[in-house]
Amino acid sequence: MAELSRRKILISGGALGTLGALGVAFPARAMPWTWAPTGSIAGAGAGVDPRWVWDEEADPLVASLLDRGAVPEVNRLLWDWNRNDQPLPAGLPADLRDFMERARQLPSWADQGKLEIAAQFNKSRGFYLNLLNGVGGGMLSTAIPKEARAVYYSKGGADMEDRVAKTSLLGFAVGDLNAYRPDGTCVVQAVKTRLVHAAVRHLLPQSPYWGQVSGEEIPISQEDMLVTWHTLPTYAMRKLRGWNVPIKTAESEAYLHVWQVTAHMLGIRDEYIPASWDAANAQSDQILPRNMGPTPEGVKLTDILLDQLAEQTSLGTKASRSLCNALARYLVDDQIAGWDGIEREPVWDPAVRTAWPLLVKFREGLIPLPLVPEIAWVIDEALRKYILFYLTKAKETKIEIPTINRPNSS
Repeated sequence: MAELSRRKILISGGALGTLGALGVAFPARAMPWTWAPTGSIAGAGAGVDPRWVWDEEADPLVASLLDRGAVPEVNRLLWDWNRNDQPLPAGLPADLRDFMERARQLPSWADQGKLEIAAQFNKSRGFYLNLLNGVGGGMLSTAIPKEARAVYYSKGGADMEDRVAKTSLLGFAVGDLNAYRPDGTCVVQAVKTRLVHAAVRHLLPQSPYWGQVSGEEIPISQEDMLVTWHTLPTYAMRKLRGWNVPIKTAESEAYLHVWQVTAHMLGIRDEYIPASWDAANAQSDQILPRNMGPTPEGVKLTDILLDQLAEQTSLGTKASRSLCNALARYLVDDQIAGWDGIEREPVWDPAVRTAWPLLVKFREGLIPLPLVPEIAWVIDEALRKYILFYLTKAKETKIEIPTINRPNSS
């Protein structure tokens, strides 16, 4: 395994080209923050570089909870807090209760009509969105050095299957038909995730392993959250458009809106949340170049994620992993695949490139069945099995506030 990792890390260092998955050219590490807050949902703001902004309300609160040893009991009490309309459990510390009551309120600009349209869009396009947010978004996240290191050296990095399942809870909550309805779970998952982020900001600086490689004092800035946000709705919408999936204007606007609300619920300031797809694309084009690249941790995490994906297919271990490599490379393009150490597959790479566009056209009723190659159904079935596994695993776990970092750096 060590030799394999070294080989993949070498692969990751030699990748050149453009970030075709998101339409951005690299490198541009020193790009200044120039995105105007007039393009935000707030319509105005101070214009402060989000690299130097965190969560001024949640961070000191959670740090206090950790320092006074209250988190295990908080996790126990919050275990059965599941629905948006559910009262907070009795027994929570007063300062935490006050914060959570405020944090669970939807923003004044939330539009229930758009949220309902978004729910229907997520239902009708669920196959594509689960693929893009699960596999595609996962491959993008491991090519974000700050995120890869934060994940790897935090508690979740020691058990990636559990980490993926917990991360999936929020994504699936956003995609549910009842996402922000009273009986949904999106508010709960977002508020819990916000608490987790605050805990990681307090804990990771205490990790000697993270401190040696991160070059940071505090992880998960507002910019870091925005970068991750763009690897989900912005990336997904660009790919859907690139695949010529028919999308109505109302659906597109609603899909953006549900993610705008989610960004707010996660603690991203309204002055940073894009108000339109044009603003989102412009912001993505500015901040992704200065936040993406290869790391040894990203290569290791990619290997784990693709192994998880390969386990769900029925082609045999080697063939399954080869298909997953090709699919991942197709979703994120060559530069990011190179950063992630994803090997080229001489057989599967051209098969996926040929079959996937035809499969999309068939799904959209644009071509008849005889024109779809047999290999497309192998890919389709593999993805169905992964998505089913992905959904099922997420339902077996719950988001909890961590109390420790990864116990070692291996």
